[in-house]
Amino acid sequence: MRHAGKRNVLGILIDAVDYEAAEEFIIQAARTRRSAAISALAVHGLMTGVLDRQHQFRLNRFDLLTPDGQPVRWVLNALHRAGLADRVYGPNLTLRLCRRAAAEGLPIFFYGSTPEILARLEVALHRRFPGILIAGMEPSKFRRLAPGEKKEVAARIRDSGASIVFVGLGCPRQEVFAYEFRNELRMPILAVGAAFPFLAGMVPQAPRWMQDRGLEWLFRLCAEPRRLWRRYLYLNPAYVFLVLLQALRISKFPTEGRSPAREILYG
Repeated sequence: MRHAGKRNVLGILIDAVDYEAAEEFIIQAARTRRSAAISALAVHGLMTGVLDRQHQFRLNRFDLLTPDGQPVRWVLNALHRAGLADRVYGPNLTLRLCRRAAAEGLPIFFYGSTPEILARLEVALHRRFPGILIAGMEPSKFRRLAPGEKKEVAARIRDSGASIVFVGLGCPRQEVFAYEFRNELRMPILAVGAAFPFLAGMVPQAPRWMQDRGLEWLFRLCAEPRRLWRRYLYLNPAYVFLVLLQALRISKFPTEGRSPAREILYG
């Protein structure tokens, strides 16, 4: 189990953490009813903070940001000697937490995605973990919440009896949700994005050999070119260029960000 603290990657404070330490942190927060904002960040998620100082502020106040993508892990190891043997991939972390939650009787809640994906996800999780307690599921509204709706959503999650809430609104909306709800919910809030359709069996995952070599982006780009081409063809080269600037100490990447002027209330 390894957690060597937070490390600066392009101004975003990523935790040098492995699966075991991340899982234990989240389960302890669930047991003790402690608020915690958690996200698994690949290059796209990290770059949303690099390019937006208000979102950088949000991300750098998360309790745990795991290296979801291999390129993020590689940079942690190269620049900060983190010694991480593997990334902490959101879908795999979700499965590990579902297994622990089922074993320990911790109810879980899923917020986001569509009714169809949630229905299939529920079936898939009950099949894989027969003792799992799913306290509730609520699809995304695919719009911003009205001010009063935030408290209503938080109340529904609290009243369900959930100990952990998984959020799948897509990046960066799910991270905004976790940041803005972290003081409303005394439980860990995990922004896990594509884990919902992946684990529901509705979207294929890249083969393991592609994942291990940092090529998952290419698999997803080939599967959904119209939706993802801008994300990968712009952000991936920008990430590599900026990492070189950090490695060569040509540019410094401060971590302060700028405090958001108001809530966005993605729902």
